[in-house]
Amino acid sequence: MAESDDPEQKPEAKMPDADARDRKRRKGTPDAAFDVWLRRGLHAMFDEVAQEPIPEELIRLIEADRRK
Repeated sequence: MAESDDPEQKPEAKMPDADARDRKRRKGTPDAAFDVWLRRGLHAMFDEVAQEPIPEELIRLIEADRRK
């Protein structure tokens, strides 16, 4: 019987190679570590500023713009 070109008949056609699987597994880890580092750094730099009250003049400007 002749060999078929149907991918269903060739299991290796459906499975990614080991290198591709390893790259997929490693990809999430550095991104997650970077996200944690960035989040902590941004909080350290800007939490105090974000907790300050909004200046009255800025609130007036925003409200005036909404009425336009």
